[in-house]
Amino acid sequence: MSRFNVKKVAVLGAGVMGAQIAAHLVNCKVPVVLFDLPAKEGPKNGIVTRAIEGLKKLKPAPLGVATDAALIGQANYEEHLEQLRDCDLIIEAIAERMDWKLDLYKKIAPYVAPTAIVASNTSGLSITKLSEVLPEELKPRFCGIHFFNPPRYMLLVELINTPTTEPHILDKLEAFVTSALGKGVVRAKDTPNFIANRVGVAGMLTTMKEVENFGLSYDVVDDLTGKKLGRASSGTFRTADVVGLDTMAHVIKTLQDTLSLETDPFYASFATPEVLKTLLEMGNLGQKSKAGFFKKVGRDIMRFDLASKDYVPAGQKADEVYTRMLKKPAAERLQLLRNAEGAEGRFLWAILRNAFHYAAVHLAEIADNARDVDLCMRWGFGMKQGPFELWQEAGWLTVANMVKEDIDAGKALCNAPLPDWVFSGPVADAGGVHTPQGSWNPSTGQFVPTRSLPVYARQHFPESVLGANAPSASTAGTTLHEDDAIRLWTLDDEVVIASIKTKMHAIGPDVIEGLLQGLALAEDKYQGMVIWSNDEMFSAGADLQAMLPAFMMGGVKAIEGAEFEMQQAMLKLRYANVPVVSAVRGLALGGGCELAAYTTKRVAAMESYIGLVEVGVGLVPGGGGLAYIARRAAENAANSTGKDLLPFLTEGFTAAAMAKVGTSALESRKLGYLLESDVIVPHKDELLYVALNEAKALYASGYRAPLKRQFPVAGRQGQATIMGSLVNMRDGGFISTHDFYIASLIAGVVCGGDVDAGSLVNEEYLMTLERQAFGALLGNPKTQERIMGMMSTGKPVRN
Repeated sequence: MSRFNVKKVAVLGAGVMGAQIAAHLVNCKVPVVLFDLPAKEGPKNGIVTRAIEGLKKLKPAPLGVATDAALIGQANYEEHLEQLRDCDLIIEAIAERMDWKLDLYKKIAPYVAPTAIVASNTSGLSITKLSEVLPEELKPRFCGIHFFNPPRYMLLVELINTPTTEPHILDKLEAFVTSALGKGVVRAKDTPNFIANRVGVAGMLTTMKEVENFGLSYDVVDDLTGKKLGRASSGTFRTADVVGLDTMAHVIKTLQDTLSLETDPFYASFATPEVLKTLLEMGNLGQKSKAGFFKKVGRDIMRFDLASKDYVPAGQKADEVYTRMLKKPAAERLQLLRNAEGAEGRFLWAILRNAFHYAAVHLAEIADNARDVDLCMRWGFGMKQGPFELWQEAGWLTVANMVKEDIDAGKALCNAPLPDWVFSGPVADAGGVHTPQGSWNPSTGQFVPTRSLPVYARQHFPESVLGANAPSASTAGTTLHEDDAIRLWTLDDEVVIASIKTKMHAIGPDVIEGLLQGLALAEDKYQGMVIWSNDEMFSAGADLQAMLPAFMMGGVKAIEGAEFEMQQAMLKLRYANVPVVSAVRGLALGGGCELAAYTTKRVAAMESYIGLVEVGVGLVPGGGGLAYIARRAAENAANSTGKDLLPFLTEGFTAAAMAKVGTSALESRKLGYLLESDVIVPHKDELLYVALNEAKALYASGYRAPLKRQFPVAGRQGQATIMGSLVNMRDGGFISTHDFYIASLIAGVVCGGDVDAGSLVNEEYLMTLERQAFGALLGNPKTQERIMGMMSTGKPVRN
């Protein structure tokens, strides 16, 4: 299959979704032009211009770097339709009105390139009906593409074909959306609201119905249906506020308009809840209008009270007994909830039973297999497990019989029986719908394996479902060494992989020892080393808990020794005889940031959050982070025509002194923690593949470590300039006296101490200054107060 080479994308519709899809395309280096109607007043592109400006203010940020908004092209349907001829992909994302979409398709059809794909980003309208207005030559290249909001952060994208969509078109689009945009793709059938919204919104509606049945408040329900239940931390009603109550109402209306009791036995549960009607009438649309089921008043969170149509104080929590129940193994948990006497427990069983019931009854209609349903609920609704996974884990036939008993007793939402395949045949024999051979497809009566598109060869350990027995990164490959701190292993006998195993991948002496052991192996027999772990944590930094006993027994001297060893390890990684690549995903903070900075190259997932955060615990970076800032400033200055070193030092100093963390890999590059030569990977599951290939490519090109050089520092003159700014910040009340002291020590190190401007130093010299500053702070009572506060509460202490 030839590669779908997307040189440019057009997004039609500059509303919330369209603008954010355009933003994500820019994040992923895909050129994009955003279209909308011509403005009635002022410049014709006014609507698009305002939408792009609005991207800079949205939270969570749709852009990795706010200034990249300027990279989004602007166009309108009156003047610029010719630009569509240059686009390989056209994504329509206008309002959910069938008539508006059809009118737009007629308008753009003459300008679509002969090989371009056209896709509608609809959350539930019929893709087949949308295609009917298209010219015959365009129908094979038309499909649905459903991004979830917000597009940058939500993994799920549903692709929906029509009877006339050519299969290879979906294959090409799936490869592009997966690898170039970093998404998890599920192919959905062209049924109302597809898979995720069909199951998810039906689940929210039935949850709201059960809330009325059991008389629970919204804050208690959100406490029960958030992380405690293995779902998104926002729970049910806060999630509705974030999505937008108007958006939710539209999706509900799609269910109401396109389904009936004849086509969906749960239809009676799809009535718009009275509370939702009331909030919509009041104009309270959720987060976008700053009021919905909840609203913030000052620092207080209030919840809506339907009886008074006013807001009352929120903050109620669920009974602790149910919190304990939800921590039990799946089988015991469901039995306890089903037999609970309290309203909260019976409510939880009801919503789980309804989810199992609904998913089983509708599986054949909405999806090709059970895996697609579970992945949709994970990726689109933030669940740790989909309904079929939980059902299977708890005991397939046991749970099936519990659900059947409730249906027979009239306790379920409808009397539709569970399908026959639930109780007999291959599923019952296998103990569930997920097996190593694949996941159950009730239409064909077979277990269906995952699609084997070439793009998935780039994912060594893709997300899988319970029961599939997919390879685990913790046991895969050949183990070279393993202890409690680290696993050294290889997939291909060419590159050593180092996977840190400590809690939050904290870096202590055992991790340092393991990394150096891996490096020795790599230098002896392999082409390089990759530091990678298969979760959202590269490393949260140095292990403070391991450090404190040594400090209590031996004082600062004991810590200086451990710090010296860590610094020396960083230098060994930097000057190794083979390339060492950091595969960064999620958090890389403090020592984790330093570890990445001292490797040969970094391959970072788009959602990587990198920074030196030691100020939060009253310390300075002590693993070479400040030496790195000084060296990079000197290297950047050497490549410039300017002779003043200080401007190149300022950003690095500010980032460390203010504990700035890049809110994306793109912003981390702006802060200097990633270089222009480093690779940013959109899809988290491709990270290891790319990192291994980068290591091998460096080795194949004759890699040699950089020579150790001296470099100039800003000296006492640069330090004096920085101190002047710090005095103003302290005297203006922007930083505390202790913050001032910490920042002054950071300034002293990055400027090279009490030396003349332009003095030549090496990394070891600056690392000595780091250790001195670190030790001075460690003995300071205010720093000790910050450390103990962070360890006990997980939150920084401001003193």
